[in-house]
Amino acid sequence: MGFVKFLKFLKLKVRCKRVADRVASVDHEEDAGDARKQICKGMPMLFSWDDIERCTMDFSLVIGYGGFSTVYLAQFPDSSSAAVKIQCSSERLNEAYKQELEILLHVHHPNIVKLLGHCDDRDEGVLVMEYVPNGNLQEKLHGSNTLLPWKKRMAIAFQLAQAIEYLHDKCGLQIVHGDIKASNILLDEQLNCKLCDFGSAKMGFSSLVLQPSSPTARRNRIMMLGSPGYTDPHYLRTGLATKKNDVYSFGVIVLELITGMEAFNPSSGERLTTKVELLLRNLEKVGEIVDPRLRGDFDLEEAKAMASLSAMCLCDIPSLRPCASDILATMRNKIPSVC
Repeated sequence: MGFVKFLKFLKLKVRCKRVADRVASVDHEEDAGDARKQICKGMPMLFSWDDIERCTMDFSLVIGYGGFSTVYLAQFPDSSSAAVKIQCSSERLNEAYKQELEILLHVHHPNIVKLLGHCDDRDEGVLVMEYVPNGNLQEKLHGSNTLLPWKKRMAIAFQLAQAIEYLHDKCGLQIVHGDIKASNILLDEQLNCKLCDFGSAKMGFSSLVLQPSSPTARRNRIMMLGSPGYTDPHYLRTGLATKKNDVYSFGVIVLELITGMEAFNPSSGERLTTKVELLLRNLEKVGEIVDPRLRGDFDLEEAKAMASLSAMCLCDIPSLRPCASDILATMRNKIPSVC
């Protein structure tokens, strides 16, 4: 048996090893089973570029695009799947990749997409992420023939608020996500939400990203603008990234869930927040803006409570917006279906 084991060792050429931060490396298909075991234990892996090419079948299936990245479907030998995000290479983007990786290595929450591993062999940043198979909220709410029921919308809002609370107050790093939008909210088979894409995230209670009037800001304006319809106007004016930026974006998501309308209309340039601003001031008229596709199958009192909560999150003065913990307390009190 010893000789057989020795031959098997030579055939597989195993060179997996665990590094100090519990990140291991896999360089052969036969090792992928062990890699998956480590991943299941919550230990992200360090993959080689050959691994990435192999599991993505030479990058044959694109499942998503970002402003500076492409996401591919990956398949492991045990038939499990992953999403491989490959970021374009530049000095500025490499710094963003390093920060995103550092953040993902430290966050662990059921409503945040899980990091399975990464690859540092090339200039392009490579993140291997949990594959969430049911698309995203943007697709389900605005581009799908399947209608999201009212209770499920409320559950998604509650889960998103839990993810935000974890990032802001419970993970130890005080993280500002910076790009909360419907397309960054993935949905699993049970339509539970998984917040993804930490490419714009910042660590710390607040951080000055860019002064809007500075030459650097003008050259890199696209890095500041965020996503139309979701970005906090206060951030655009000041360049100050704070937790309340995420709270503002949450308020927009709530409006989308209530109305079924998109946060931004690229054809007209109109924002949802502007479109429903007057109606939000009169809660008795909230029923008029609830998604008509629901055909009245919603709780009016819940709709009023959520519209009021959204209005608070969208307040022009960031300090008057609720924190994530207050949002959750309000929902637990006003939206019985989420408890």
